[in-house]
Amino acid sequence: MSTKSRSTTPVQIGTAEHSVTVGGDCPIVVQSMTNTDTADVYSTVKQVMELAKAGSELVRITVNSAEAAEAVPKIRADLDRQGCFVPLIGDFHFNGHKLLNQYPECGQALAKYRINPGNVGKGKKRDEQYASMIEVAIKNNKPVRIGVNWGSLDQALLARIMDENNQLAEPLEPNEIMHKAMVTSALESAQQAEALGLAKDKIILSVKMSNVQDLISVYRDLASQCDYALHLGLTEAGMGSKGIVASTAALAVLLQEGIGDTIRISLTPEPHGDRRKEVIVAQEILQSMGLRSFTPQVVACPGCGRTSSTYFQTLAQDIQTYLRHKMPEWHETHPGVEDMSVAVMGCVVNGPGESKHANIGISLPGTGEKPVAPVYVDGVKTVTLKGDKIAEEFQQIVNDYVSENYKS
Repeated sequence: MSTKSRSTTPVQIGTAEHSVTVGGDCPIVVQSMTNTDTADVYSTVKQVMELAKAGSELVRITVNSAEAAEAVPKIRADLDRQGCFVPLIGDFHFNGHKLLNQYPECGQALAKYRINPGNVGKGKKRDEQYASMIEVAIKNNKPVRIGVNWGSLDQALLARIMDENNQLAEPLEPNEIMHKAMVTSALESAQQAEALGLAKDKIILSVKMSNVQDLISVYRDLASQCDYALHLGLTEAGMGSKGIVASTAALAVLLQEGIGDTIRISLTPEPHGDRRKEVIVAQEILQSMGLRSFTPQVVACPGCGRTSSTYFQTLAQDIQTYLRHKMPEWHETHPGVEDMSVAVMGCVVNGPGESKHANIGISLPGTGEKPVAPVYVDGVKTVTLKGDKIAEEFQQIVNDYVSENYKS
């Protein structure tokens, strides 16, 4: 498996003291986006901090109005005062050229701009307004993600490609035309930005679609034709398991092929749901594939007729929640702990074996087994727990292991 990004042109996002580098040999970066009204400074700052604490290394915010543009410097200042230095990305559509020029402090406070070529104007105005945004990026020394989306594709460009296709002896199929238009829009927009003076190491491309096979195909085409850093994401992925499964199916294929430098999982949250879920899913995709490590992994069996209760399920959930809760602290004080593995098993069939493979493992009693729970540390049985405090005692064993084996 290739673990190296296809792009060899790294892009630095943020200030020298608090920057994230995307592309080159750098680790694949996790990104997320707020769903607050950006003009609401308090709510936006709160959600940005929540996303950053969950592990989002870049956070995108909507900049769609004068009020939002005026709020951006205040949001940046509030975050900095509270010690949250995550780079902010401004998401611009339709009126970005006006906002960036009318509110210069907004462009200065952002670490990167996201521009959709299909939403910057039509005809001659399109080129003028696009150029205006690129010129602001150059002036402020900011990178730009040129993000093409099939829901808002440049219709003039699509018509041009359809006309060209009609002249071919063997015309392309409709979905192939769409793919070509997506890639052409991204590449031509990038070339235009470079012609205006934006350096190659200030450009990231994305070509987002909502169908898994389409997304895989269009990113393969794009990656084969350029060396820009690429942002991956299945747009409008959906809600719950559908969105998680579809995003994983698409991104795993591309990541396995070495395509992609930064990812976002575009989940629709349930009403009043937790926006941080998209960060956790992105991390779990990368960690499951062995591309990065974010938090200790908990191995747990699914349960069957041999497991006598839901106790092991509760313990597995509690341990996993505890580990993720502790990671912001452990990340600073116990480097390397994110590679630790913990096994919580429900019976003797695979319990001891899985426990021995993990750094720390516990095999809880199943149906007909003795009411004891052997614990294994680095493959060696160290203690047998019993009674009503197995969970608390096992958690203490985990804490002791972390303190002894992951020292700063």
